[in-house]
Amino acid sequence: MRGAPASRIAGLGRHAPARRVENAELEAMLGLDAGWIARRTGIQARRYAAPGEALTDMALPAAAQALEAAGVKTEDVGLLLLATSTPDHLLPPSAPLLAHRLGLARAGGVDLAGACSGFLYALTLADGLVRTRGRPVLVVAANILSRRINPEDRSSAVLFADAAGAALLVPSDTADAGLVGAHLTGDGAHYGLIHIPAGGSRRPYAPDISAQDLLMTMPDGRAVFTLAVEMMTDSARRAMEEAGVDAAAITRFVPHQANTRIFEAVRKALGLAPESVVSTIAEFGNSSAATIPFSLAASAEARPLERGERVLMTAVGAGLTGGAVVYAVP
Repeated sequence: MRGAPASRIAGLGRHAPARRVENAELEAMLGLDAGWIARRTGIQARRYAAPGEALTDMALPAAAQALEAAGVKTEDVGLLLLATSTPDHLLPPSAPLLAHRLGLARAGGVDLAGACSGFLYALTLADGLVRTRGRPVLVVAANILSRRINPEDRSSAVLFADAAGAALLVPSDTADAGLVGAHLTGDGAHYGLIHIPAGGSRRPYAPDISAQDLLMTMPDGRAVFTLAVEMMTDSARRAMEEAGVDAAAITRFVPHQANTRIFEAVRKALGLAPESVVSTIAEFGNSSAATIPFSLAASAEARPLERGERVLMTAVGAGLTGGAVVYAVP
């Protein structure tokens, strides 16, 4: 099958659950002073999935919106990549079920566990597949992190939320557009900085496993902050260098919505204009891999992407995994 010189984002979608949880509710539950969460994170509220709502239930409307916006026939989509840390089940993967529910009869589907960087990994892989195979690829990032919150670990409990975002990549004949720069990185030396201690093959579930060990923990928030700023900044610089652009050329900066202090530090280190920042963290919190496509979709709703724009996206997540891409709007 004929490939293509480049890929382009033909459609975006996003979805957040209806239940809105304000800081006051968490501050009361965790014994925190009023305003503690907003001062440290920039978050005012977040969304939690309804009881019984599965990941694929939440991902479905975001994916469907991207498909509809692109106007691509379901039978033309070649692959669905689902970036998530909270699949419906440990086995089987959730992507084939999501593809089935979307009516993607001829598409493959696979989950990618890249933590908060998962969307950027999936987007980069999708770009390569579109270029080599010449078929559209649907990238979805979704998480239901409210069910992994550890109330005894307030550093992480105040951050996480539930949401989904999606982007459909299609072949493009514009060779100097699409993903013009990308840098993916990792640092396994800091593997345990953000983790769920039990439930995997190293510590499988057993009757004597504490319920706390099946929930999120972040034992050293200061180290996470420092490393996140360093890795996001370095990845972004490398992606911009590959794309041949400087800070002045970046029209939208869409960082992982981890913490406003983190992405403001990255913005300043890169010399990006304050008005370039795309942020949804105040209202929607941190939904891990979903934050970048969710925020990009929200930004495009408010102001459609225009030809010639340069969009910088960067993230760091558990593992540590990280990366950045520069997308040139064709």
